Amino acid sequence: MAEPGPGPEPGWRFVSRPARVREDRRFVTGHGRFVADLTPPGTLHVALVASVHAHARIAGIDPGAALALDGVVAVVTGAQLAEDTEPMRQYVDAPGVAWRPLALETARYAGEWVAAVVATSRAVAEDGAELVEVDYQPLPVILDPERAQDPGAPLVHPAHGSNVVVHREFVWGDVDGDFATADGTARLRVRWQRSATVPLETFGVVASWDPDGGLLEVWASVQMPQFPDQLAHCLRLATNRVRVHFDVDVGGSYGTKRGIKHGVLAGYLARLLGAPVKLVEDRAEHMHGGDFHGPDRSFDVELAYQRDGTITALRLAALDDQGAYPSRSVLQLAKPVGSIVGPYRIRSVAYRATGVLTNKPGQVAVRGFGQAPTNYAIESAVDAVAAALGMDRLELRRRNLIRAEQFPYRIPSGTTYDSGDYHTVLDQLEAAGLAALTERRDQLRAQGLLAGIGVATCLEPSGGNATFEQLLHPGNDKTTFPEGCRLRVDADGQVIAVIALSSAGQAHESLVATLVGEELGRDPADVMVVRADSLSGLPSQSPVGSRMAIMLGAGVRGAADALKRKLLAVAAHNLGVGTDGLAYDRGDVLVRADPARRLSLQELALIAHRHAHRMPPGMEPGLEALHVAQVPGGGTLAAVDGSVAMYPCFAFEAHLALVSIDPGTGQVAIPEYYVAHDCGTMINPQVVRGMVLGGIAHGIGVALYERFAFDEHGQPLTRSFMDYLLPSIHEVPHLRDLEHHTPSPLTSHGQKGSGEAGYMGAPAAVASAVNDALAAGGAAPVQALPIGPADVWAALRAARRPASGGPQ
Repeated sequence: MAEPGPGPEPGWRFVSRPARVREDRRFVTGHGRFVADLTPPGTLHVALVASVHAHARIAGIDPGAALALDGVVAVVTGAQLAEDTEPMRQYVDAPGVAWRPLALETARYAGEWVAAVVATSRAVAEDGAELVEVDYQPLPVILDPERAQDPGAPLVHPAHGSNVVVHREFVWGDVDGDFATADGTARLRVRWQRSATVPLETFGVVASWDPDGGLLEVWASVQMPQFPDQLAHCLRLATNRVRVHFDVDVGGSYGTKRGIKHGVLAGYLARLLGAPVKLVEDRAEHMHGGDFHGPDRSFDVELAYQRDGTITALRLAALDDQGAYPSRSVLQLAKPVGSIVGPYRIRSVAYRATGVLTNKPGQVAVRGFGQAPTNYAIESAVDAVAAALGMDRLELRRRNLIRAEQFPYRIPSGTTYDSGDYHTVLDQLEAAGLAALTERRDQLRAQGLLAGIGVATCLEPSGGNATFEQLLHPGNDKTTFPEGCRLRVDADGQVIAVIALSSAGQAHESLVATLVGEELGRDPADVMVVRADSLSGLPSQSPVGSRMAIMLGAGVRGAADALKRKLLAVAAHNLGVGTDGLAYDRGDVLVRADPARRLSLQELALIAHRHAHRMPPGMEPGLEALHVAQVPGGGTLAAVDGSVAMYPCFAFEAHLALVSIDPGTGQVAIPEYYVAHDCGTMINPQVVRGMVLGGIAHGIGVALYERFAFDEHGQPLTRSFMDYLLPSIHEVPHLRDLEHHTPSPLTSHGQKGSGEAGYMGAPAAVASAVNDALAAGGAAPVQALPIGPADVWAALRAARRPASGGPQ
């Protein structure tokens, strides 16, 4: 159920109005076009030989039996691949850590690819992979990120000399002074264990080499900034020799579809063998060989507070298990800097970020680039302050939330929050759900169940630039993530919008059509949206960081303004009136003093394309405009103390979750859930609500079910969906969604990001509810996610144990 918030501005025709999502039809009718659907003539298929050890020297690889199999074309090893390619990019200063698609000399986690078998079919390639013989010499394994920092710990990459790949410390404000003068402190350690998004579609790539044109063509289910550039660099090709096609559908991603090693391997094989090559992971390869796990992070959190509940200072230390290769995921440790105090007025902060290597699969960004774990840590600490003061958790948050009149609000780490009305959103949520949840909680308790209510108030940073790269590696000096849009009007007056990015279900076509319709006054249904490839397209950084509504909004508006200026110039020349005397009206250009004198868009388009004699002198024919948008507020590097503005816009969400617990089994259920959400202007309310509700479902999985587990030898214990648990329709309750709109002053239509919504606060809210229920049963809180039945049962059992520690 969605409660309507404030309606759209009166002048808007299409933005914020209910509208059909144009992408839905092709998915519902089975006409999506995915990488797995693409098989060019003569395609060869790849299967992978994966390490059976978490750490081992590769003494030898014998492909003989595989090559003898009918249909097997080639077996490629890491040594062969390394001769003709460069290591893949890593984002920290760790020259001793080389990351390649196939292991070279040493396998560093169970599931790492050590060889690729290419055959005429996937089935034959898999049979061949089983015949490849690998001689392993096992090495000591390090799995514990705490112990990985010890001087005597086994080294994942001996050439690096340490398992620590990044360590930075930041201090903003008088942290020590604020703690010294505090009336109390709350200190705790929380753990966010590794999970992922496990999308319906695994990663897939098709690569084809054109030897005549010297061009590598790539179709991939990718969501990654600079994917074409990185492919080219790894394959030692000029960047204009790689064309990545973005007109394929991506079957879910939420940040994980990076696939650079898949693309490098497929591209290399296509060029080597002179045939199209297709690599589509199976589920087992995706779960433990694809390097797509999310954050595996522990936090030490300490809050200083006064008796009245005012929180004055924060100390936050994050230790992240990067697995065997840090890749881009290490940058998630910089993400907290952009909203380090959450939605609260905390005046001083100390932050320590440490990333370590272990013998586990690598990470990627997962929905929010590491923000949800930080929100969970901060919200757990705020709950601890409330418990210490005996204060209502909502009231404590209300006392510390930034007030509406304080925006724009600069936080200690240098970011300025653009706008917000946090108290109104929280009041809206409380009025809608608290009484009902309290009544239901009491009913559940009367039935002999434990029950509790969880609270979370969190931010979703959106529209980020690239300065977080510099925070963890001063040698990286990027400061922006541009995004472009091209608008064309053909000779018949029809509008075409061109973008250059893949889509993983975020409804970019609907978004762009709506924005173009609003800006040009045309029906969005008549706007054609085209996805260009990486050579014919525009500057793009892919849909990451909840940025596309912000950046495409600016791109569309800039291009539309330029297009309208040209239309006005053509009309002025033909109507004999200066442009100041003209007005643009839904495609027509009219004379302000005599509105009956006008030229339609069709007439103007015909002049621009066909009637050169009616064009202003010196104006080029045609109607086309391009605008490349800069991130609002971007373009500057971090200060010496690490203070920086990484994100321009901040959506806000508040959660109330009710859980019930069977005290005999520890089983947790969620009967009711409310969320109030403010992402500024919603371009398409239906799309935004889908993102919010889907994000909550994802967050419930992280809070209660999802975890990649390993035994003491580094062997994965979650090899399939029999072991890796996902919430189904039975575990996700009916979600009540309330909307509030506080427009951003920095964006084209007041929009903020929403692609990571719901997930930002759901894990924290569900954990808060479970711990509230446990507190009612006299048990201590569980401070690690996911909270499984065994964790709940153990907490309850510990609470029943006599204080002496003797037998019950």
